[in-house]
Amino acid sequence: MVRSVAPLGRSFNGLWFATGSANLADGMALFALPLLALATGASPGGVAAVTMVLTLAWPLFGLQAGWIVDRADRRTLMAGVNLARAAVLAVVTIGLATGNLSLPLILGTAAVLGVSETLVDTALTSSVPLVVQPSDRTMANARIEATINVTNQLAGPPLAGALAGVALALATGASAALYALAVAGIAVLVVRRSPRPPSTELNRLAADLTAGLRFVWREPTIRALTLFTAAMNLVWGAALALLVVYAVAPGPLGLAPAQYGIMLTAMAAGGLAASVVVDSLRRRIGPARLLIADCVGTVLFVAPIALGLNVWAVAVGVVVAGAGASVWRILVATIRQNLTPTGLLGRVYSASRVVSWGALPVGAGTAGVIAELWTVRMAFAAATVLAVVMLAVFIPFAVRTDLSAALAPPAEQHTT
Repeated sequence: MVRSVAPLGRSFNGLWFATGSANLADGMALFALPLLALATGASPGGVAAVTMVLTLAWPLFGLQAGWIVDRADRRTLMAGVNLARAAVLAVVTIGLATGNLSLPLILGTAAVLGVSETLVDTALTSSVPLVVQPSDRTMANARIEATINVTNQLAGPPLAGALAGVALALATGASAALYALAVAGIAVLVVRRSPRPPSTELNRLAADLTAGLRFVWREPTIRALTLFTAAMNLVWGAALALLVVYAVAPGPLGLAPAQYGIMLTAMAAGGLAASVVVDSLRRRIGPARLLIADCVGTVLFVAPIALGLNVWAVAVGVVVAGAGASVWRILVATIRQNLTPTGLLGRVYSASRVVSWGALPVGAGTAGVIAELWTVRMAFAAATVLAVVMLAVFIPFAVRTDLSAALAPPAEQHTT
């Protein structure tokens, strides 16, 4: 218990604060964008397109983001990107206030936020090993994950839902202000410099951009976990793209926006609870069982809707899925950080996201097409089949792989 509240230093606290402020803004903005699309009269395919555009930046720009993060001053980069996010949401707020809101404006905003996420998320996760000791990485990642769950999902959706009940412009305006506030945390951040590649490699831009991708492919544990994450994200992309259509009236569940926000809050509550206990559970029952449990949670996320169950069954699946996803992100992030040289942290993170998060727009786009041609439930049925197949393939891998060794703190600290 004492370890769970141990101080990790001023720089980590600045990173932590910036994470909280920016992710509260994320939670509000990402909750509001699909509602804005619904308000313009968009079809299920149009609403799904918002999620597709939000996540399309990873496969298109992820490698470049990793290269930029490994070359740029992380403080300047994160501050600038957060200010850019604040600016684009201010434009949306003005569009709402003046009655000029349109689906193209929403999709353009989603594109900017998606590109911004590739840069900020890569800079954030690659900075953790540079501001804490190797033995503290799991703890630091758990705190970051808990904060993301509290702000992005636990507080963001209901707060945005409450503000949207008054005026959607309040939700987007508050999100813009929170992105700007994140710069205050970044201002106190001091990041130890990571080793640079030889100057000869700096002149080979194409090789430099793909260095992270090559490392991911050569490292068997990271490669496998990245591919499994991609398979799961096909399911999550489909579910997240259409959940709002199914849940919010006139969808079958008939929820009001505020009630839908509470459902997403329940997902975050599951993730928060998991992030608090993940380190002790890892030591007690092992990472393999925890990661298998997440795969089960992915099945439970989509199966209740595919089967046409009631709102309570859907809510239970959402909570379990949120808990499992939190565990997966914490453990996989720690494994990747432990197995990656410091000078490649940004590019390896972004490369893994290019593959794993590159599946999100594919899942969202495919689900949108299925929903347009058939029904929303048919899209969830297809996602359920894929989730079950993925679970069946992952179990043998988890059993035969020594994930505990990959999670052990590295013998040497790579930072300089």
